[in-house]
Amino acid sequence: MTTANNNNIVASEVLIKSTARLHMGFFDLHGGLGRKFGSIGLSLATPTIELSAHISDKLQVEGVASVVDKVSRIAEQLIAKLNLSGAARFNIKQHIPEHAGLGSGTQTALAVGAAINQLYKLNLNTAQIAELTGRGGRSGIGIAAFDYGGILIDGGRAAKPNSSLSPSSTSSTSSASVVSKVPPLLARYDFPEDWRVLLILDSSQPGIHGEVERDAFNKLPKFSENLAAHLCRYVLMQAMPALVEHDLTAFGFAIQELQSHVGDYFAPAQGGRYASQNVGAVLQALQNMGVACFGQSSWGPTGFAVFENEVEAEKHLQQLETMFLDCHLSWKICSARNSGAEFV
Repeated sequence: MTTANNNNIVASEVLIKSTARLHMGFFDLHGGLGRKFGSIGLSLATPTIELSAHISDKLQVEGVASVVDKVSRIAEQLIAKLNLSGAARFNIKQHIPEHAGLGSGTQTALAVGAAINQLYKLNLNTAQIAELTGRGGRSGIGIAAFDYGGILIDGGRAAKPNSSLSPSSTSSTSSASVVSKVPPLLARYDFPEDWRVLLILDSSQPGIHGEVERDAFNKLPKFSENLAAHLCRYVLMQAMPALVEHDLTAFGFAIQELQSHVGDYFAPAQGGRYASQNVGAVLQALQNMGVACFGQSSWGPTGFAVFENEVEAEKHLQQLETMFLDCHLSWKICSARNSGAEFV
């Protein structure tokens, strides 16, 4: 049997299932207090990524063809960074749509890293896996979603990450040099069980990602300090209390403040408040209907709306399907996920 450098591996299959997330908005893009990109997001029950992994002498990846190369690259880099003498055989059973604003890249990286961590008993935590795979540079929502699920609020990235931090001393692999710079989780709530999320999906265009995303952030003007303070107040004094009190209207109004101001700030990079004109038209229709909570996830193009229950979500979906019959959009009603990734 192939052994890791610590001569201590788990000799069994590992099955990991994680889910998409909504990134509902940043609330401090100014950074004047030494932190930037604080954000709020939600873990969804679907879509999902599901993969299995076994110990193997060489790296093998099969399953969903569109992400085989991506999983191969992530696994190959991790195996090299961790200086493992063995590898793994992966089977990708399901995958989250890529470049849709649903966190596919982070969930894929964490699932692959968690599988290797389990197989080789490396004692890495999720933040360390994120650091090894280059995730969580701006937002910690996807990482917290993998660990905990629910509605999540992170503190953004420190201007000068503390390099003196070290990972858990229980890790005896070369991963001991991995330093976590992931944005800290500030608050986490269960999302009300009855509330339903309508996803508005536009597969005709990808959301901004990769080098284009980095370039877009570099070219955007300085964000207003007063506006950042305004948005932070809406998160602290409206969104968070509304979640505790299950007040969807108040929660939605807070999300609208983030969506409108941040969407307009990103407009030069994504072509408008929303990346997809069709999704934008749907969100405008939802606003006209009096829906309180709606927006775009991350760079889009996926839009979302939140309803009090399944009946309300279905009722609005039927109206939207009639109104936007020829727009080539797809729709999905789902619940939130109030727990982290599943390991079998």
